[in-house]
Amino acid sequence: MPSIPWSKRSASVRQASTTAANNELAVEAAPDAAKLPPPSASYSSTPISPRSPINANKPLPSPPPPGSSLAEGPPPKPVLKLARIMATLSDSDIEKLFSGAPQYFARSEGHNTGAPHPSVAFPWDEEVGIRDLADHIQVEDHAWRCMTAWPHITRGARRNSNASATTGGLDRARAHFYPRCRERPNMLSMLGLEKGTIGYQAALEMSVSDALQEEQYGFGSLGFKAHLILDQRQKLVSSKDGLRRLKEDFVLDQLSKNGRRYNSGILTKDMSSELYNDLFLHILHPPNRIIDHGDPYSLAVQIQALLKVLTTPNVWLDFSRVEWRLRLGQVLWGTLEGDEVADGTAIADADTMGECIHERYWLLLQVLLACELLIRLDAITSGEELGVESIHPDDIRRFERDANATVKWSLILARVWLDNIEVRKSEPDSAPPNHASTGWLASLTERMTLHSHRHTKSRDMEEPATYTVKGVHGERQINGLTHFARKLQWPNIESYEARITDNARTVNHSSPVSGSPRDSTHARRTSVSSLPKTPTLKKGLRLRRRKVGAMLNPNGWLSKSYISSLVLPGESVSHLLMATLLENDKEAMAKLGPMANLAGGFIYRGKSFWSTNCVVGRVLAAGNGSAECMGWISSDVMPTEVQDGWVDITVEETPAATQRTGRKARLWDKVNVEKDSDVLGNADPSSVFPADFIIPTENNYLEPLGIVGIELQSLSLSAARDSFDTLAGEENGFAADVARHKINTYSSSLSFIATRDGEETEHTFSLSRDVYFVTAHPCAPSQYVKYVKSPSSPTIQQIDVSGEDVPGKISTVASVTGHPLHKSFTYTVIHLSELLRRRSEPLESLLQNTPARRPSLTPTQNTTTMPRVLVIDCVTNFPRTPPQSTPTSPLSATPPLGSLHGVAAEKMHLESRARRFGSDVEILARAICAEMGWDAVISRRRRGCLGCAIREAGALDWRVVIRL
Repeated sequence: MPSIPWSKRSASVRQASTTAANNELAVEAAPDAAKLPPPSASYSSTPISPRSPINANKPLPSPPPPGSSLAEGPPPKPVLKLARIMATLSDSDIEKLFSGAPQYFARSEGHNTGAPHPSVAFPWDEEVGIRDLADHIQVEDHAWRCMTAWPHITRGARRNSNASATTGGLDRARAHFYPRCRERPNMLSMLGLEKGTIGYQAALEMSVSDALQEEQYGFGSLGFKAHLILDQRQKLVSSKDGLRRLKEDFVLDQLSKNGRRYNSGILTKDMSSELYNDLFLHILHPPNRIIDHGDPYSLAVQIQALLKVLTTPNVWLDFSRVEWRLRLGQVLWGTLEGDEVADGTAIADADTMGECIHERYWLLLQVLLACELLIRLDAITSGEELGVESIHPDDIRRFERDANATVKWSLILARVWLDNIEVRKSEPDSAPPNHASTGWLASLTERMTLHSHRHTKSRDMEEPATYTVKGVHGERQINGLTHFARKLQWPNIESYEARITDNARTVNHSSPVSGSPRDSTHARRTSVSSLPKTPTLKKGLRLRRRKVGAMLNPNGWLSKSYISSLVLPGESVSHLLMATLLENDKEAMAKLGPMANLAGGFIYRGKSFWSTNCVVGRVLAAGNGSAECMGWISSDVMPTEVQDGWVDITVEETPAATQRTGRKARLWDKVNVEKDSDVLGNADPSSVFPADFIIPTENNYLEPLGIVGIELQSLSLSAARDSFDTLAGEENGFAADVARHKINTYSSSLSFIATRDGEETEHTFSLSRDVYFVTAHPCAPSQYVKYVKSPSSPTIQQIDVSGEDVPGKISTVASVTGHPLHKSFTYTVIHLSELLRRRSEPLESLLQNTPARRPSLTPTQNTTTMPRVLVIDCVTNFPRTPPQSTPTSPLSATPPLGSLHGVAAEKMHLESRARRFGSDVEILARAICAEMGWDAVISRRRRGCLGCAIREAGALDWRVVIRL
């Protein structure tokens, strides 16, 4: 085809082809250096038509300027052997170009599984070093693995495996049934690589989180549904087609038996008859009709019978509710005198100890039935991973249909119980003495019985047997507690570590939990409950993460829950860790008081400690010297004019968060989640051209910027207001102690000094919005493409696929690498100093009035479209803050991103060092977002490119990227 003379081209075409001059641009193609997997499923739905090497609607590059060196001599030979320079990219070209680029998805896991599951994948890469990249850290201690129901790898698990030997080797291979039920948000993703941040998955799940579910009225006792609950329980045990009336002793005996059966590891389908007799002769009434004519004694029949009982409404504790996961330990151990909540609410409205015992009985009964169900599910799924198909598809569909959220969470509780708790029976004449044991794994509760006064003695006045409930991983949990304290840089940790450890061991042996009622009908109980909503919240709005307040008590149920490992997935473990640390530190308890705001923060011995539920903690986490561990932040930044004690921070939800929850959440719009982050900009894969891409960069300004220095001046807490009232009608020392340690609510702000060209200005930002920060998912630059700089338009001349330097080549290798960005992703860059000057402008104004960074525009593209993403440049002219050095770190600098290919060990080093960055500049950028109400993606150089961060912002439907 003859070429078109330059003189015949229209002015609009020449203008479009020269728009992107002097940009660092990208296209690609490379020899088959490595075998790549087939294209992602995200493209498989679009029919791929045969690509034509010619498209008459695409412009050719502009001619070189007259008289320039480029016009002398013959034009350089293109690297790619294409019929035309502006040929479309093939599937193989696209895969190589975006090798190492994360792709963002939201896919449903099946029926009855709730909102879709967000995930990040590298569908075109097989290298371990790329596929293992993550935007969150690993669980750092075996004691904390209870935080999530997702399968995961725990760092250093081998060092914590000694306790497994005490239970016959819990880590050995065993058939496990995993219910399709997980905590939301995913707690693994809540531990972002950057301190104070979360990951992509957690960010999307925040608006469908478990904390946003409606309250379960009438949990466990005589509250709103008291009579309905009692009637339903009575009906359940009086029916001849359901649960038998079980004595308390039998419940504990059967729990002990199930523990031995579970730990023996012998769970197979051959046990069907034995399990059938055990279930229908002692626990349930046999079915009144034949369910399976082929095998009436099958495991499927037993599973259906147990499901029928466990799905009975208004009977069982619903642990799909966040609050009740934490209150699990309160039901078992929260009946000690001297424990009571100070915010006027309690776990139940029981008036007597007998009612508390009633609740404990039904909890243990629920655990028993869930364990019976789980053991049968383990047995029936044994061998399925080896291809032994013994489960009929109809049984699977029936189970998924009938097993509601209450049943699935009961199964998770059963797994936690069987893995961590042991029940032993002691006869009356051989009951252990009531004194502290010297062993590491002594009983958590001694002489535990469920009898009230009317059941205390039988007719012949014989004393009932007592039962010992042991946590079998006490040593592991105590090691995890000291690990938590060290990571948070707890004051005087060296001298307090031994004391905290000894006190935590004592928790295993002291304060026996007895079922005998107390004399007083006002026996106090430690309680955890939601704090009152702050007045700044509009009526009907709820925070995405629950605010939790509790009364701490030495040797209380909070410590016992953690030390026993009886912890359900979710954020409960972070609350229990801090509560256990404080309850076993007498000096801290004396200074801070018994009231605790586990979703706020406290000041103690020259440091401030903040829950990641609190926006102040998420902002201060960006500072140099801060530390984060399991949902808690420690910082050297102290608030002015506030003494040691707990504080509560008032915040407002962002408008986007309040409008997009539940079914309106971004996660439910799974089509647009993938569309708005597609590497091809949702374009037709058969018509993608090299000129459609550029490599975005943050430091490309027309005018030079002055040197900017940022220094944090102060954290201010003001407008104190009482958050808790003292206990009404109490005049004893307990109420006085509560009154002396009130928790006040404050509004918070941060002040900074900015220095530019020798002039200092002060800026104060109010941390008034409950914003979140996401660590941009790491990426790895493509190994199949070499990006080069070129003064011409974005054509194939800007890619070197030969892998070698060609003598006399006009272009030079680019110093900045990254993945290209499609022209549909519009963005604009603003320097942090410019943002300070224009801080009063709304986001839309900043996007419109700042030059947008776009790829070359075709004549048909709408040039008036407002950019979608604001990139805050915290890189240009700011000195790089080196990572904090530690004596144990073998590295002195972060390894190059490209070295991650195939090197999993260096990925681990990157992860371990990721949280040692920080500066006042980073705190300032987050503080601006907290005042303006901007959720932001945190993108750091050498971990990920700007193009991938902009695509992730598109997936989240967020508008701001902070580039560090």
